[in-house]
Amino acid sequence: MIEQDARKALALSTLAFAISFAVWGMISPLAKMFQGQLHLSETQTWLLIAVPVLLGALGRLPAGMAADRFGGRLVFTIVLMGAAAAALALSFARTYEAMVVCALFVGVAGASFSVGVAFTSRWFPPEKQGFALGVYGAGNIGQSIALFTVPMLASRFGWESTYRIFAAVTFVYALAFLALAKDAPARTPPKRLSEMLSVLGRNPLAWVLSLFYFVTFGGFVALSIGLPKLLAEIFALTPADAGMRVAGFVVVATVMRPIGGALSDRFGGARVLAVVFAAAGLLALGITVEHIVPFTVGALGVAAFIGLGNGAVFKLVPQHFPKDTGTVTGLVGAMGGLGGFFPPLTLGLIKTHTGSYALGFVLLSVFCFTCLIVNWLVFLRHEHETLAVSPK
Repeated sequence: MIEQDARKALALSTLAFAISFAVWGMISPLAKMFQGQLHLSETQTWLLIAVPVLLGALGRLPAGMAADRFGGRLVFTIVLMGAAAAALALSFARTYEAMVVCALFVGVAGASFSVGVAFTSRWFPPEKQGFALGVYGAGNIGQSIALFTVPMLASRFGWESTYRIFAAVTFVYALAFLALAKDAPARTPPKRLSEMLSVLGRNPLAWVLSLFYFVTFGGFVALSIGLPKLLAEIFALTPADAGMRVAGFVVVATVMRPIGGALSDRFGGARVLAVVFAAAGLLALGITVEHIVPFTVGALGVAAFIGLGNGAVFKLVPQHFPKDTGTVTGLVGAMGGLGGFFPPLTLGLIKTHTGSYALGFVLLSVFCFTCLIVNWLVFLRHEHETLAVSPK
């Protein structure tokens, strides 16, 4: 019975995350259109694309802590309803300033991630959490849904009605989640706020995992929300064509996430991350070339490996923080979200001052190789030394 309940919880939370992620990513497919209609600068346009990521990032820590204390069922429902309200408000925005404010609150959808990790992980034993959280993280596919459906629906019904459709679907599912989901049987009593926060101060490993997710998930978010504009600008693709291509990027990263979790269950998260950072660091250089073939190979290659990396990081979180999963997930998820917020703004500044986006992807490569070194120093060197001194 417990196993059946666990599968049900995983299915409900994964769909909830997919819907949340679709709302979180529904602005970027139309960014080029908004830039033309509102006569926006590069910096203004990239800010509009990135601002939902900000609240989604900052909200992950308190949302994860709330899930630890009050249960993921209630908190996830509240997050979904908040996302629906923000999406509805955005459909009535008519000025750039109003759109930025509404887009900020759309970001509440991004806070759903840490809630779902806390909700899902409690249903599974440690040896199965990597795969289960990889499946849950596959809710990233919601971004692909937004990239594919938003331009199509907007061309037929208008962008305002499109956002209202997203709001309605989200609200209805919030009610369904409240009715159908239930929290795992509590193993420990809920902690006080000071107790939950203390783990972030006394264990620096939480910050190391935050760095890794800043690069892997941040890279995923930054590319998935930024590529529609880049493809339309560099290769003169239509919004629908660009959205379809970026949907492929999202699908690749999403499919690889549970694979990363499963490989981490078998070989260890740190070993998987070593391959991830080395490969992604090299492939990111392909995106610096303004030719469709190396650009596509680089983008899809990066998608595959950072997808693996996302799954690997969230094998390590419940493994090292079994009693504080929601809180640490909130911190790690927040840093991952911030990793998706700053790159689009940086790309806008780089393009304004250099006339090209290439330097931005060089910086992505540098970050990957930096994480490769940190992963060795913190995790793999210790494993190597332990093996070296163990009796043969």
